Amino acid sequence: MKQYVLKERDNGEIVTVREMQLAVLDIMDEIHRVCVKNNIKYALIAGSALGILNYKGFIPWDDDIDICIERKDWNHFVDAMKKDLSPDFYFQSFEVDHMYFPFNPTMKIRKRGTYHEEVNTLIRNRCKTGDGVYVDVIIYDSVSQNKWVHELYCLPIRLLMLPAVLLHNFNLKATTIKKIAFWWAERYAKKQRNSKFASQTILMPWEKPFKEPVFLKEDVFPFRLYEFEGRKFYSYNNIPNIVSKWYGPQCYRKDMEKEWIETFPVDKRKPKHTKDINLHGETK
Repeated sequence: MKQYVLKERDNGEIVTVREMQLAVLDIMDEIHRVCVKNNIKYALIAGSALGILNYKGFIPWDDDIDICIERKDWNHFVDAMKKDLSPDFYFQSFEVDHMYFPFNPTMKIRKRGTYHEEVNTLIRNRCKTGDGVYVDVIIYDSVSQNKWVHELYCLPIRLLMLPAVLLHNFNLKATTIKKIAFWWAERYAKKQRNSKFASQTILMPWEKPFKEPVFLKEDVFPFRLYEFEGRKFYSYNNIPNIVSKWYGPQCYRKDMEKEWIETFPVDKRKPKHTKDINLHGETK
């Protein structure tokens, strides 16, 4: 299998995507343990879900994992992280640190003794607790099937994000702005609680207008266990329906008995989140 390199040091030593994936797996094992102990369901989403179908694990060049937590379980999940997360890991979210930037993602769970600098320079991590290798955690909410209604509720979040980014880059907390954004996103979710559709919280306003993928709740829930890198993790109820809507109908393996021949363009098969990394220390 092709080796994807994240970093090459001056002495010729390299750090590969696979090495980073193994460190991220340690975090996922701990998230799974805490969630099972506290009867909380999570789901691997996006490219992580696609990897379940095509590779029964990571996409070989993927340098992150994203999971979601349903809105109704969010406070319970935060409390569980506070109470039961192993000292080998730590988490960052607005609930425990108002310097955290919750517009993307809602939480990060990190591994101690590691360092990871993201490509994103617009929103740097300002939390003092560290920059370890991480798993992104995102709230999943009920959303409107009417795209115009959805965009109407997304608009205030996009407007709030602009001053929030500015203040964040001046190392200011922007606490009031973030609280308003949380309130607005939760208000929208409650208004849509009877909707047949779900998606990531509107707190993450990065998709282009009217391009936000929304999914039938019956495809999303209930979360199911799947094989992932030799263990069992939760993901969507119907992964094929979700990923085909997200990435297109040719993106996943239809016949699980046949070897998957990757359809993603070769020139785009590269890690996209990592600027710098150290798996053996908390500095560059």
